[in-house]
Amino acid sequence: MSQPEADNSAPPTSADIQRVMELLPHRYPMLMIDRITDMRSDEFAIGIKAVSNNEPFFTGHFPGYPVMPGVLIVEAMAQTAGALVINSLGAQGSNRLVYFMTVDNCRFRKPVVPGDMLEIHVTKLRNRANVWRYHGEGKVNGKTVAECDFSAMIAGQALGS
Repeated sequence: MSQPEADNSAPPTSADIQRVMELLPHRYPMLMIDRITDMRSDEFAIGIKAVSNNEPFFTGHFPGYPVMPGVLIVEAMAQTAGALVINSLGAQGSNRLVYFMTVDNCRFRKPVVPGDMLEIHVTKLRNRANVWRYHGEGKVNGKTVAECDFSAMIAGQALGS
């Protein structure tokens, strides 16, 4: 009995750092995610950020007590959702930019510090035309450290066009 052929047209369900960099234009020090697991269409994903003491923002935030800035946690949520959407669009999403539009209902519950493994859970709330709205939660050791709702728009023009 022969094995069924793999469906190579389906978008990948996870992304290592190389794939993340194919999906997003961000680069160090602004690339806030190291990999993405469990991508489901444009509906849900988990981004992973290994928080290192070597992050450039820790030198000033705060000396003697390094804390990951909340705005960068929110940026990691947006990048996870943006990569998820671009991945789900396949060839249509190639080289597209994702622009942050809104952030609402943001809460920071616990500091994220060097050594933490930050999991960024994003869940689609809705999508209309080229605008997506997501709920994001940052978690460390299964506990929510930050959450917010945000929306972003996929630019109509590809990079370099």
